[in-house]
Amino acid sequence: MDKQLFTYNGMKKLFSIISVLTIVQCFTIILQAIYLSKIITSMFQGTVWTAVLPYFFMFICFFASRHLLQWLKERLSYHFAEKTAFALQKQLITKLFEIGPNKISKNGTGNMITLALEGIPNFRKYLELFIPRFISMLFSPAIILIYVFLSDTLSGIVLTITMPVMIVFLALLGIAAKKKVDDQMETYRLLSRHFVDSLRGIVTLTYLGRSKSHTKAIATVSNKYRIATNRTLRVAFLSTFSLTFFSSLSVAVLAVELGVRLINGTTGLETALAMLILAPEYFAPVREFGNDFHATMDGKEAGKQINELLNEDSLPEGNETVAIPKWNKESTLTVNQLTKRSNDENRNLLKNIRFEVSGFKKIGIIGASGAGKSTFIDLISGFTIPNESDIKINGITLPHFSVTEWQRQLSYIPQHPYIFSGSIAENICWNKPKATIEEIKNVVNITGLNELINRLPNGLEEKIGQGGRSLSGGEEQRISLARALLTDLPILILDEPTAHLDIETEHEIKQMILPLMENKLVFFATHRLHWIKNMDIIFVINDGKFVEIGTHEELFEKKGHYFHFIGGKIQNEAISEVY
Repeated sequence: MDKQLFTYNGMKKLFSIISVLTIVQCFTIILQAIYLSKIITSMFQGTVWTAVLPYFFMFICFFASRHLLQWLKERLSYHFAEKTAFALQKQLITKLFEIGPNKISKNGTGNMITLALEGIPNFRKYLELFIPRFISMLFSPAIILIYVFLSDTLSGIVLTITMPVMIVFLALLGIAAKKKVDDQMETYRLLSRHFVDSLRGIVTLTYLGRSKSHTKAIATVSNKYRIATNRTLRVAFLSTFSLTFFSSLSVAVLAVELGVRLINGTTGLETALAMLILAPEYFAPVREFGNDFHATMDGKEAGKQINELLNEDSLPEGNETVAIPKWNKESTLTVNQLTKRSNDENRNLLKNIRFEVSGFKKIGIIGASGAGKSTFIDLISGFTIPNESDIKINGITLPHFSVTEWQRQLSYIPQHPYIFSGSIAENICWNKPKATIEEIKNVVNITGLNELINRLPNGLEEKIGQGGRSLSGGEEQRISLARALLTDLPILILDEPTAHLDIETEHEIKQMILPLMENKLVFFATHRLHWIKNMDIIFVINDGKFVEIGTHEELFEKKGHYFHFIGGKIQNEAISEVY
């Protein structure tokens, strides 16, 4: 049983209610069998039908009660599963926004899409089926076996001996099925990632003339998933057949044993019929649990992955509501002991970062690949939680930067901006949905999107993103700039926004970004040295530490890490002359 189940809100209450209903249902099953055996025995012995009628009425009552209780259990499980799955989906979506684009890329966009769109329904089905089946398997055989032992000891011994065989076989098949399901999930994740990558790169493949040849790669990945699915189904069918076979064989053994004793006159017909009627009911919960076990394995695995994701860098309770004033020219930010550790790599990504800034400053962040620039940007943006930190804004202590009031003040422009499925206008005003058409046209004019919009049939209403028109890297970056310009927030964070652009496009984008930086607190991570001269302060990162902080002139004259990083040969004037 999944230990995570009891952490869900309302699970303990549901477990108790269904347990009580299951116990009551067990008594109705036993009473149903008793009265059915009485009816058959009485009719066999030639009893007048009017004398049998009360037995028949009692049988109908217990039969209806049994199925009413079953319906009630299923409805309770369904509502709990629906509510829990919906709550988990909300937590997952919130977490995806919280952890940021880098973590999502690490886990795979395709994986996240699959988890959100298909994992949640599978998880709901898992809760809906597993809970009543497990509780029924826990109580029903035990209660029925106690009654059988009290009524006919020899029949109880036969049932006791045969049940462990089914349990052991179910466990062995469960182990085999677990491996097959893991293999299937792995190929499914591969298929989802491949599909998303193919969808994004279809324009490039078409441009290079490789779109048709790419169908072979799609067929190969799809075939791997087909093979893994068939192997899983093979085990599931074998399990179903085996459980049905062993339960039927066990009932047959009991029937033979009862028949022999009936012939010898050592047992009565009514008792023998009751035992024979109860035998399938004794094995039914195990058989149903085994059958549904394979149907719910995907949901259990999805729930495990979702909870692992939710537990990653979880926010401490109550820290999201820290109130801080809007950043202005008098504001101060003091950071000490900012440390981020990677448990997977068993090392510090950033260690004991210290700095202080005030007012509106443009801060450049440079360093070699892997030095910690992206990790620092993730921390400042609130996409990840530090292991240690001492953060103060205007003297107010923050536990981390994943505070709502901080994140509401910043715009984030990544290297690859996300284009949502919708119109150009909807993408631009994503963070300000109530923006007027005049405001949208104004930022369109500033960011140079006019040329693009004028040549599109539907102008600002042209559909872009998934299912719409594809844009170039420069056009996507202009959309991102228009978003930031429209919201006009006081803090701007840029993570190498021009790294993937060609020189001409980068030069155009640079002319638009520079005015956008004015009267803002800017954190700009870059590899491109021509941005450095435009920064007020430069943070030099090396091996997860701030080794130097200062202006370009100060650091260049110091001839330390910064000087050696830019090569030591680039003259001060030469950098200012680039572009």
